[in-house]
Amino acid sequence: MDKFPDQKRAVQYLYPPIDPFDQRMIDVGQGHRVYMEQCGNPEGLPVIVFHGGPGGGCSPAMRRYFDPEVYRVILFDQRGCGRSRPHASVTHNTTWHLVDDIELIRRTLEIDSWVVFGGSWGATLALIYAQAHPAHVSHLVLRGVFLMTQAELDWFYGGGAGKFWPEVWERFTSLIPEDEQGDLIEAYRQRLFSGDMSQETRYAKAWSGWENALASIHSSGTIGDSPGEYARAFARLENHYFSNAGFLSFDGQIMAHVGRIAHIPGVIVQGRYDMICPPTSAYALADAWDNCELKMVRNAGHALSEPGISAELVRTMDRIAGR
Repeated sequence: MDKFPDQKRAVQYLYPPIDPFDQRMIDVGQGHRVYMEQCGNPEGLPVIVFHGGPGGGCSPAMRRYFDPEVYRVILFDQRGCGRSRPHASVTHNTTWHLVDDIELIRRTLEIDSWVVFGGSWGATLALIYAQAHPAHVSHLVLRGVFLMTQAELDWFYGGGAGKFWPEVWERFTSLIPEDEQGDLIEAYRQRLFSGDMSQETRYAKAWSGWENALASIHSSGTIGDSPGEYARAFARLENHYFSNAGFLSFDGQIMAHVGRIAHIPGVIVQGRYDMICPPTSAYALADAWDNCELKMVRNAGHALSEPGISAELVRTMDRIAGR
């Protein structure tokens, strides 16, 4: 019998939140300390979770996709966000610093290989990490695929998504003078790094609000008021990474290097109506990666918490666990 007979109720079927048995700050160098936690079964199948953003931070809700009797779940806040310090810092904060941090966590925990689980930017980082260290990845589980390409940035910050949400787009763009609206990432960068805390927070809330308003298929377009400290870290880090094209060597690098992960089993869970990371990226990746299974979820957008996406992720993790 289907474990989730009614996807509208799927969330309540998820495993209950599990408390961590290990929480610590890890000194990763260059003045950064990264928060890391472990929960579930200390002797279980290791899985590391990559949060989105960049700058989103991990949360207790991210523990809910893994059977605590089976999995040893590792979560961490990437440099500059969540409980990691210094907060909202972009100094010595690049994709390659994060890849090194992940390897430091793996060696510190004495794990040979693990399941890598990530969504949105977390899927980007999962792919980059796996391509750099394929011997240490047993499975890749991705949600809401983002390949860190200029085309994807143009879609979300160049008006593509705005054609579906014109009133929300107008609120996002109206804070920027018309003669600067041709490059909103740069225009926001100048204000997010102005050195004026009140201005940085104001524009950070607008940047975060644009994304949050489009995350769920059930969104009404309302922009919630994110806490200033969270919004500032989220917006500054996202903008920093996007201004630098994810610190990749060339546009399209992830797809060009997909052969490096050809042997790794992968599952992509993708919302059919994802407005932030449209399904075309997930489809192209799955098409190029023979060992990958694409699960397109109808009536779902981008958010991890969407019932159909949550249900599919739990099914996937149960299947990997042999359940």
